[in-house]
Amino acid sequence: MEILRVSDLKKTYGKGDTAVEALKGINLSVQKGEFIAIVGTSGSGKSTLLHMLGGLDRPTSGSVSIDGKDIFTLKDEELTIFRRRKIGFVFQSFNLVPVLSVYENIVLPIELDGNIPDKEFVDQIIDTLGLTEKRNAYPNQLSGGQQQRVAIARALSSAPQVILADEPTGNLDSKTSQDVLGLLKVIGDKYSQTIIMITHNDEIAQMADRIIRIEDGLIVSKEV
Repeated sequence: MEILRVSDLKKTYGKGDTAVEALKGINLSVQKGEFIAIVGTSGSGKSTLLHMLGGLDRPTSGSVSIDGKDIFTLKDEELTIFRRRKIGFVFQSFNLVPVLSVYENIVLPIELDGNIPDKEFVDQIIDTLGLTEKRNAYPNQLSGGQQQRVAIARALSSAPQVILADEPTGNLDSKTSQDVLGLLKVIGDKYSQTIIMITHNDEIAQMADRIIRIEDGLIVSKEV
C-alpha cells in the first residue's frame, strides 16, 4: 500500500541569474512500512527533499501526497496540524527541552495537540528503546545516544504514519549509530512505521530496505 507519493517536485531558490535549482523534478513512491535511505553529497538536494516531504517548506511546483492527501493544498495552519498528527521528525540535533524529563519530552507533541498520551503505547516505545530506567531523567543526564533515542521515541509517540530522519546519527559515534539505527528499524517493523532517512554514510544506508541516491536535485538510482 502506497503511503507517500512525490510527483515532479521542483524547488528553486532565488530568481534570475542567482536562481538555484535545488530539486529538478523528483518522482518517488513509498510503500507503507518501508525503510528508505536517501543518500547524496552536500548540496545534492537531499535535505531540501526531506523538508518538502515533511511540509516544512513549499515547492516551486509539483506535489507531495501522504496517505492520499496532497499536503500543499492545505493552508499553513491545516498543514501544521496534519504534520503534527501524521509525520514524526528526528533531527541530527536532538532538540530536547532541557527542563522536561525524558517522559515529558516524549509526550510533548501529543499534549501540544491537546490530546492525552496513550500511556501503554508510550511505555512500549520507551521499553523497546531501552529508556525505562531513564524515564524520569533530564536531557543533561543522558549520553548522546540516549538523547537520540528519546528524540526517536518522541517522533513515534503520536503514532505518525511517516517518520522523517535528517542525519539522525550525525552526532554519534559509529557503534552508537548502528545501535540507534537498529532500534529505529525494529520500532518501524513493530509498528509498521514508514521511515525515510537522510544520510551521507553508506554503511548506515545499507540498513534500509531501499537506497535512493540523489545528485544535483535529481534521483540517479534506486537500489533495493
